This record gives sequence, C-alpha cells and structure tokens, in this order.
Amino acid sequence: MAGFVARGSQVVVALLTLTLAASVRAAAPQVDRITPPGAQRGTEVDVVLAGPRLADARGILFYDPGIQVKSLAALADKSVKARLAIASDCRLGPCALRLQTASGISNLVTFSVGALPEINEIEPNNDFNKPQKIVLNTTVNGVVENEDVDYFSVEAKKGQRIAVEIEGLRLGETFFDPYVAIMDANRFILAAADDTPLVFQDCACSIVAPQDGSYIIQVRESAFGGSAQCRYRLQVGTFPRPLAVYPAGGKPGQSLEVRWLGDAVGPWTQKVILPAAPQPRFALLAQDGQGVASSPNPFRLSTIENVMEMEPNNKPEQATPFTAPAAINGVIGEPGDVDCFVFSAKKGQVFDVRVFARSLRTPLDSVLTVARLKGGLIASNDDSTGPDSYLRFTVPDDDRYVISVTDQMGRGGPEYVYRTEVTPVEPRLTMGLPERVTFVDVVAAVPRGNRTAVLVSGQREDFGGDLAVAFRGLPSGMIGQAGAIAADQNTIPVLFTAAADAPIAAALVDVVGSHKEGATIVEGNLSQRTSLVCGENNREVWNHHTNRMAAAVTDAVPFHIEIVPPKVPLVQNGSMGLKVVATREGNFKAPIVLRLLYSPPGVSMPDAVTIPEGQNAAVIPLTADGGAVIRRWKIGVLGESTVGDGPLIVSSQLADLEVAEPLFRFTFQAAFVDQGQRTNLVAKIEKNRPFDGPAVVELLGLPNEVASQLKEITKDSTEVVFPIATTANSPPGLHKTLLCRAVVKSQGEPITHLLAGGELRIQKPPPPKAAAPASPVPIPPPQPQPQLPAQKTLSRLEQLRLEQKADAQQPKK
Repeated sequence: MAGFVARGSQVVVALLTLTLAASVRAAAPQVDRITPPGAQRGTEVDVVLAGPRLADARGILFYDPGIQVKSLAALADKSVKARLAIASDCRLGPCALRLQTASGISNLVTFSVGALPEINEIEPNNDFNKPQKIVLNTTVNGVVENEDVDYFSVEAKKGQRIAVEIEGLRLGETFFDPYVAIMDANRFILAAADDTPLVFQDCACSIVAPQDGSYIIQVRESAFGGSAQCRYRLQVGTFPRPLAVYPAGGKPGQSLEVRWLGDAVGPWTQKVILPAAPQPRFALLAQDGQGVASSPNPFRLSTIENVMEMEPNNKPEQATPFTAPAAINGVIGEPGDVDCFVFSAKKGQVFDVRVFARSLRTPLDSVLTVARLKGGLIASNDDSTGPDSYLRFTVPDDDRYVISVTDQMGRGGPEYVYRTEVTPVEPRLTMGLPERVTFVDVVAAVPRGNRTAVLVSGQREDFGGDLAVAFRGLPSGMIGQAGAIAADQNTIPVLFTAAADAPIAAALVDVVGSHKEGATIVEGNLSQRTSLVCGENNREVWNHHTNRMAAAVTDAVPFHIEIVPPKVPLVQNGSMGLKVVATREGNFKAPIVLRLLYSPPGVSMPDAVTIPEGQNAAVIPLTADGGAVIRRWKIGVLGESTVGDGPLIVSSQLADLEVAEPLFRFTFQAAFVDQGQRTNLVAKIEKNRPFDGPAVVELLGLPNEVASQLKEITKDSTEVVFPIATTANSPPGLHKTLLCRAVVKSQGEPITHLLAGGELRIQKPPPPKAAAPASPVPIPPPQPQPQLPAQKTLSRLEQLRLEQKADAQQPKK
C-alpha cells in the first residue's frame, strides 16, 4: 500500500503495511477529527484519523514538507491509525493534509506542529486553588466543555518570561473563541488576551515574572461556553512571543535586520537571511536565548526596495522621501499617529498602492490617502478590497505627492506595523478551482478506466488574452484535457481520464495558467481556499489556502455515463433535451443522479435529473433565454451514485453544445374577441437563417376554454395565422401569456423555439338590445258624422233637477 512523504513541492511514495480487506470500498472518505490534534517536531507520534468511510485508507497527502508516514492501518470503517515522523525543522503551525483511500480523497484537515514537549490536560482542573501543575515550555492538549474553566500552574523565577499562546479556532474543528489569562497566586490578572490579531481569534500574551513563585494560567471560552468539540493546544513557556516584526517584508535572498515588537521583555533585533526564492505562506520565527516562538509572524517577500519611516513624519512637510517603486514601512506608534511619505512622479504614470497590515496579522485598520505635497487630495481608501487599504491612481501632473497612513479609529501602539508597496501596474494571474457546492473544495478523484471533470478558473489582473492551462505532476496513468481559457472567459471545464490499468495513487498537482504576448509571459498558480469553520448564519470564520490540487486514481466503479452529442443547436429562447446514457456493469442497478458540470451563460436546467434504478438513460431539459451567449460550448455531465457505502462521481466526455440565434422571430398582432366568438391571432415572421422543411407551430399559454390549432410554416412564410375559438366561459381580460412553440426538424432532431409576446383580449359580449315598440295601428281618417240638432243649453237649476232624477232611479240598498 502507498503512503506519502512531503518533500518540498513533491509527494514521494513510500511503501506501507496496511491491514485491510481488499474488497472493502469506502467512497467519499471524510476525516472529522485527528487525535491528538498536533505533536512536537523532531518526534514520532501515533495519531488516529476518525470519520466515515475510511476503511480502504491508502496514504496521507501532506501539503507541507517535514512529515513522514511510517505506517498506516485501518482500525475500523470509521478510524485509521497512522505513525508520523515529524522532522526537527518542520514548519511550526498548522500543516494541511488529506487522507487518500482506494476510492477517493478526503476533505482537507490540519495537524498542528509545535516546538515543545506535549502532555494532556487532566481533569479536574477547574478550581483555581487546585490547578494542574505543569512545567514551563510545555504544550497541553485539552478541551473546554460548556462553562468549563481550566487552570494550570507553573513555577517561575523573578525576571523570567512567561509566554502563553493557545490554538483553538486555528485547529479548524469548530467555532471556538478561547480566552487566556496569566494570574499570580493571589488571583490578580497580570496579562490576558482574547482575539489577538497575530493569531486571529485565538490569543497570546506574555509577562515578565515580578517575583519567584507560582503563576496560574486560566483557559476558557470567552463567553463561558464550550463543548466536547472545543479542543485546544496551550503553549506555556519562556519562549519569545512578539506580536509584530518590523519591517514586515524584504527581498528574496537578502540579509536583513528585523525588530521584534510586542513581547513582554521589550523589543529586540535579529539578523535574518531570507530565502532566495518566494515561498507560499512564508513567515519569520522569532528566537532568542530562552527559546523559539510558538508560531511564526507573517512576512512578505518582494523584489522592491525597503524604505523605513523617519520620525517625525506626521505632517506632509515632514514626510519621509522615497523613490517609487518601493515598499514603505512604518509603525503607527501611538494613538492619532499619521505617517507621511513623499515621492516625485511624472504625469501619466499609474501606480498601485497597497497597504499590508491586517493581512500580516497586525492590529492596524489602515486608512490610505494620496495628495499633492502642496495640498489637494488625489484619492483615499479604507478596506475597499479586503482587510487592508488599496488604491490605484494616475498621476495628473509632474509633481511631488504624499502618501499617508493612519488607523481608521485613531488607535496606535508598538505592534501597529504596516508595509505599503508602491508599484507600477503589473499583470497578475491567479488560478482557481470553483466549488460545485458552497464550502466544499474540489479535488480530482478519477476511477480507473473512467473520467471526472472540474472547472478551472483564471483571474486576470491588468491584462487580457487567452490563457493556456497545464497540470504538472499528475499521478501515473492520469491525463488532463484542457483547452485555452478564451480572452472573454474566466472559466473552462477540464476532463481528467485514468487508464484502466493505472496504478492507484495520489499526488498534489500544480495548476498553472499562462499568457504569452510577444516576449512577455504572465504565469499564475493555483490558490485554493478550503473552508474549515463556519459561525452563525453559516458565515465562514476560518479557512486554509493551498497552492496545489489533490488528484488521485481510484478503484474502478461499475458505471460510466456518456452524452449523446446533440446534432442541432440550442437556440436563444429555445429548449432542448440533452440525452445521457449510462453503461452499467455487473449487477449494478442503483439510480444515477445527473448534473451539468456548469451551465453556459443564459442556459438553465433543473438542479438534478435521475436515471432511475435499473435504467440506462435520462434526458436533461435545457432552456436558453434571450440573452444566452452565442458560442459553441464544451459541456460535461457529472453522474453520482452510491457504490458501497458512499457516493461516487464520474463524468461524461466533454461534448459540444452550440448556442445559436433563433431561425426566426415572431411579431404578434394584438387580437380581440368576445366570449363565445372566434377570431384570428396573426404573427409576422422575421427569418434570421434559412431552414429546410416545415416548422410545426403551436400556440401555448392560452387561457382556460380557449382553443387553437397547430400550424405549419416554411422558409417562404411571412406570417402565421392562428384561429382562436372561445366559449361563453372563457375568462375576460387582457391575456399576455401567449407564446409559440415552433419546432424545426434537422438531421432528425428538433430545434425548438419558444417565442413569446402574444396578447389576447377577451371581452364580455354587449347586453342584448331592448325589444322595439310595436308599430302603431294606423288611424283611419275621420268619417263625416250626421248633423245633429243643436242641444239646448241647461241652466244650473235644470242640471240639478236632472241629477236628482237620476239618483232617484238608482236601486235601493
């Protein structure tokens, strides 16, 4: 079985004895915890890596040199025991690693390397009067349970340094915010720390013992919380614990005198020789006659010259002169301090001005300004691109300009160190591996005789053009197929293939991007962020950056997937069914979940499509919107299925998907109809490209109880007319949901268009008219009447007599 020894940028294979059944498969290995979480350099230690699906462990990949795997044995499915030999010159601090199994590569975890002998915390030690006794220059591995407080006592002589540093959050296991204090025997706090900038959310402090006697170290969670997951490594000793180094950078290969700041014994200087070539995560380690610091101080390697501030330089007229390009170094030594530097520049020159302070783990929250020496602000910045200040300015005139640095809150102190690099604009390139799932970094594990695919990105700064992509140091039998990243793109898919007889092996691979234009070559390497700890609201609070991709050849799996290459384009405002075929081996019948490796801009698909159990194909529906980028894209499909006790992922080949403009467009005319009536919806046809054969056009999105008919158009058609039939129950109103699905067959496959924009207004019919009045019967003309003799006009008395007579003739009741 194979294990790995890190040697510089190489991973060397070592033969190991591994007690393991050959038939065991442990897909998607996961390491949840390493016990112990660290060890002293120059020693050998047995560690247990615990987590699911580790039964077929084969080796360990270390990203840093100095740790050798002497033996590796699977204790059970959920734990692996390893014997590690740690070199005496191994880098102090967290060392990143991954466990390799026969069927995969685990998540990244860290193992802490220290300089001191190690012991374990012994409970009970939560009583100030009954602390656990330890000796100076010891690392204690412990845990803070809920509301737990741990106490340790050391004996020190008057004038002796007592330095304390704790690793909690930096172990990368859980959201743990530790607090430490150094107290005397009377419980008086001599020093305390919570969230020391140098060590992130962990803490460090130091004192000079005021007298001979016992001193108590208190450890707890800052808010008196804690849990079984809140493990820590506590270093207590006489070692130096400076909180800053000045200057905070230098030239490769340079012999440089640096000044250590923030230690309890006061500042001191030390001569250092910087490495001849840049190194990732380079840092300086403070040393004196009492020991070596428990962790290093970040330090920049740069080819530009250092310029040191000359106090007083608080005012522009007192500014320290320099010549650009340069790295100007200073300390905001007291509250309210402002440091000024002056240089001459020519009209049209362009400079990048970057402050490095928080990124070097000093407490300075910088504010950066550029102004003319005689007055007139040019630019200013506070944290626009990260924890530190940055600005770019174009020189408006030949003149002298002042760069000033201060703290945003007006604070200051001896450890408020900064380094400001003033440089011409230079092209930069950084390669990346975009995550498929948030907070899950990407590795390339390729089963024998199969494939996997990843995305590779190139972030250009201040240059353009195509990027070539190369992979250096792939495992034997594994190849990577990558095209160029086009000038107008930032990401490409890359296909990795393993030969059927490739040996099972793993490696850390350099991912290199390059651009060549004439004699100028811009080259960039991988920077991969691994999220280790998240806090409230899933906010990332601790991560680790590496510069190589983990790749492995793994055991064969019982399925392959293949895209059936489409023969026709996916048109804007159109759709397509992408067919994927699975080849199963043996009795493997499990469902296979399909996902696109990525979607071209403007193209969408469901989150996942499944090939059902026992079946061999599925269709992934693709839809392109009107802004989909017209181009021939390389696409891949990932297939995930459970094999053994975990998920395994393979990839299809990279197939061409052409996104094209539609063959035609429709312009709809508004249509109006009364309920229960018929009308026509007319669409004018604008042809973009010629096509053969008829297109079948269907009107979709019709309201309830509204019907139409399929229509056909040809390359000669100028319009299409859809008959619309409604009923008395068709909903009235303006309906803007109409669209057409137009399908043209080419090479036996459909080119499907979805053409929107149709409107139909349905109106209620007017009320019935009131019935018209009957025609009047004609009145005949008056007929002549016989002439009657004139009647006598009666007097009033005669009228009364007649009425009385009439009354007398009425019948009696």
